[in-house]
Amino acid sequence: MDSTFKGQVVLVTGGTKGIGKAIADKLKNKGAEVIVAARNIPETGAEGYYFIAADLALPQGAEVIAKEIIQRYGRIDIIVNNAGANLAPGGGYSSLSDEDWNNDWQLNFMSAVRINKALLPLMIEQKSGTIINISTGAAKQPIWDMTMSYSSAKAALNAYSKALADELGPLGIRVNVVSPGLVKTTLMLDFIKNISTASGTDFDDTFNAILDKVGVPLKRMAEPAEVADAVAFLASSEARYITGANYSVDGGASPTV
Repeated sequence: MDSTFKGQVVLVTGGTKGIGKAIADKLKNKGAEVIVAARNIPETGAEGYYFIAADLALPQGAEVIAKEIIQRYGRIDIIVNNAGANLAPGGGYSSLSDEDWNNDWQLNFMSAVRINKALLPLMIEQKSGTIINISTGAAKQPIWDMTMSYSSAKAALNAYSKALADELGPLGIRVNVVSPGLVKTTLMLDFIKNISTASGTDFDDTFNAILDKVGVPLKRMAEPAEVADAVAFLASSEARYITGANYSVDGGASPTV
């Protein structure tokens, strides 16, 4: 076993499936003590991890997680704020209710803000720590008829992360962002399937249309493990002089350098 993160306590929110599961697996295999948090325990269980059930879209979710971590471990070394999803319906501004906007912002932005605020006192006391907020390429390239409220919440996460990095750098705490593009998760495949069904088109045709719309030079979706690789690097001592950065893992979709 790789011992890169031996002795370090890690929290991965939304860590039971998709990108979050890949990140939790990666850090665990590198020696970390990994805590995963999600609303419900996965059907396959959470063997090898300490699981905390909490709804991160609610203010009390962060309180539940922080209280348990403080009582059980008394420290936190790495926070990966991965919980998030594109919850709102497509169709643009006229299709979005206040509730749609609120739901996307609570889960995709405020969940990270609350977790960090609840656990940062431990990192400040330790004079060390790493926070990695999982954003999305859609924060820079919003698709008006698919991701309007989701993209805006993640764009706010990007700005917040940069500000937080500036504030916490002198205290020995690094804050970075990883922005995946299209990733082959169950959630993404269901998203494409729903669009395909609604439009009456073939799944592959729908997928290719999305690839063309987003513009992915590598012409495929990322595997969750490829996002986890970037997170593991930024969490490691190899990235000890990197903070306030936003790493794109999008197959080249970003149209600018």
